[in-house]
Amino acid sequence: MALILYPGRNTNKNGFKALIAAEYVGVQVKVVEDFEMGVSNKTPEFLKMNPIGKVPVLETPDGPIFESNAIARYVARLKADSPLFGCSSIDHAHIEQWIDFSSLEIDANLMAWIRLRVGYVPYLPPAEEAAISALKRALGALNTHLASNTFLVGHSVTLADIIMTCNLYFGFNRLMTKSFTSEFPHVERYFWTLVNQPKFQKIIGEVKQTEAVPPIQSTKKPSEPKESAKPKPKNEPKKEPKKEIEKSAEEAEGEAPKPKPKNPLDLLPPSKMILDEWKRLYSNTKTNFREVAIKGFWDMYDPEGYSLWFCDYKYNDENTVSFVTMNKVGGFLQRMDLARKYAFGKMLVIGSEPPFKVKGLWLFRGQEIPQFVIDECYDMELYEWTKVDISDEAQKERVNQMIEDCEPFEGQPLLDAKCFK
Repeated sequence: MALILYPGRNTNKNGFKALIAAEYVGVQVKVVEDFEMGVSNKTPEFLKMNPIGKVPVLETPDGPIFESNAIARYVARLKADSPLFGCSSIDHAHIEQWIDFSSLEIDANLMAWIRLRVGYVPYLPPAEEAAISALKRALGALNTHLASNTFLVGHSVTLADIIMTCNLYFGFNRLMTKSFTSEFPHVERYFWTLVNQPKFQKIIGEVKQTEAVPPIQSTKKPSEPKESAKPKPKNEPKKEPKKEIEKSAEEAEGEAPKPKPKNPLDLLPPSKMILDEWKRLYSNTKTNFREVAIKGFWDMYDPEGYSLWFCDYKYNDENTVSFVTMNKVGGFLQRMDLARKYAFGKMLVIGSEPPFKVKGLWLFRGQEIPQFVIDECYDMELYEWTKVDISDEAQKERVNQMIEDCEPFEGQPLLDAKCFK
């Protein structure tokens, strides 16, 4: 008997797990295409396979299997030389570790979030905040691991990657917008790399990231029972209003807002360089860029009030997909928005073939990289930062080339150039 999968829906990410695993180990799985949820899963035949009627279910020669991770494990082990379980006992343990993490920390929190949004449970803002906070904590841990790893375990796709990617697929497809996931650039790189692998793409198809979180579905409150027509007992004490709550609300309403602390950069001595004037010159110069914009920059530049910095991405070997690399840089610039009043930057993506190099030039107010930027924009730690020595003519010329988008740059073509202004 062939392996038969009852996935529920064609877009069921839990069904994808087994089908992708089957592609990697080279076994055939027949999918029941006309399975109708609410009908097919209520039949006596189906309930014999899974007594609670959930999908997916895999029918095998040795009996049925339910629960998506168990199904995927079974399929992945059908070949003795399966590539999906690593090469050692520790690999095997780490694969199981990430499968559990994906289920308990990623999938569970995504499910908690979506249930609140689509009305499966009454919407409560604190519950949503808790789900999002727990999800971000998990994605942060995953992002840290992926900063130095292309895959979860080893140097090739394992079952852990299949299950993690399928769980992330649901999040990217339904809940996690670009502004949400851009906080986790290594998770983004990992996800788009995996879903564009041929074996993943064959099962999942084209993946589009959601542009908005689903609107909150109104849940109908049960009607309150009407008060009895019976008269209230004379001796029943009257309910007192909650004075403490009202008082605290009044106090909060009348409380004056605290003054916003000044940015330390605003307290520096005035600079002869007006950053907005340089940005206007840069934007408005269309011809003779060297003679107009570059000369104008050095005429304006104040080495006491500003500093120049080169940055080099630490993990260029991971930049194997062009659009993912460009998105990574775009996300970095979005998160640098908090520094717009105090900075100007150029980011170059270099090379005609992968791995692509990412290099940048930044002008910051003050003599050091602003501490609030380091604290708030975690991408900063993904780059090596070197202060420019403007007395070195070679470094000064490199600054000129980066401002100008000079091509070739350091002997290689430019794939993309982005400006922060």
